Amino acid sequence: MSFGAHFIPAAQRTARSDGEDTRVRLLHAALQLFSEKGFAQTSVRAIAEAAGTNVAAIAYHFGDKARLYTATFYEPFGSGSDLIPVFADPALTLQQALASYFGGFLEPLKHDDLVTQSLRLHVRELLDPTHVWPELIERECRAPHLALVQVLCRHMGVAEADDDMHRLAFSLAGLVMQMWTQRDPLQAIAPQLAGSGAVDEWVDRLTGYALSMVQGEIARRQAAQQPARRTTSRNSRTSHKKESNA
Repeated sequence: MSFGAHFIPAAQRTARSDGEDTRVRLLHAALQLFSEKGFAQTSVRAIAEAAGTNVAAIAYHFGDKARLYTATFYEPFGSGSDLIPVFADPALTLQQALASYFGGFLEPLKHDDLVTQSLRLHVRELLDPTHVWPELIERECRAPHLALVQVLCRHMGVAEADDDMHRLAFSLAGLVMQMWTQRDPLQAIAPQLAGSGAVDEWVDRLTGYALSMVQGEIARRQAAQQPARRTTSRNSRTSHKKESNA
């Protein structure tokens, strides 16, 4: 999904030119219509009418319908790749890196209406891929995932990423996806945890859960190495004994 840059609603922006305001209106109208009807069933005329402007404005600000569609995935909240320099900074502790990771990816949850539309759009793209799918996989999935794997390897003292490091990174990313895809059940079961004001505390809790998962993986790796060490030590003693008897 498209996460990252902090979105500022148009009503809170200051000193915007008419051109910039038109672009924002087009983007919001397109996000709503694309999320409701899909790319093929949404016309540029319908988007222009919903934004209170004309078709020529779409050509001026975005070029064409395809580029406008692409913009709906990245501009409201930025791209997941935008967060990589933030959470992958080598100067950060693991706790700081994970807090930055969750903080950046959960920031859009503070903007409820846009999050609902963006989630719907991404689900549509998953079920009926368009021209943005290959880039979406690269920018929103592969690049942040590999960056997180490197962060984990660095802090866990793992020289080269293996399957279990990828499993751990996917599991941590799953905590983010759970927050995005389970918003309706969360609202129904524990509404006090679903509001925009609860996001920061979720970031804190998920960071703690993630650290526990990391410690669990470290312990698992250490336990897996112990039998190998004992076997090596036993073979060494046996070899030494044979040499002494000889």
